[in-house]
Amino acid sequence: MEIKKLSDCIVFSDEKMQKVPIFESERFFFDQYCLLPGQSQRVHSHASEDKVYVVMQGTGTFIIGEDVRELSAGEAVIARATVPHGVSNTSEEKLICLVTMSPRPAPKK
Repeated sequence: MEIKKLSDCIVFSDEKMQKVPIFESERFFFDQYCLLPGQSQRVHSHASEDKVYVVMQGTGTFIIGEDVRELSAGEAVIARATVPHGVSNTSEEKLICLVTMSPRPAPKK
């Protein structure tokens, strides 16, 4: 059985948002994103993959297509394939999100 303690996977950097792998396979990934105030993930999309963000701590501003919403701990949102998406920490507190995507995107060439 594979077990990870999520609190051990919290990593922040003054440089940029941190993506910490929790579990992964050739079919999906499950990461923890750690964003300090002012940090963000650029808006982007995936051709055939769905991505789910779950806010564990803090508050983030999520862009999913044309929608922009502030979500806080206990809320989740999905970005369906081809829909532009991203997250920003526009609050004064640290933001931690669990993020999963399936199918796993092909490696960039």
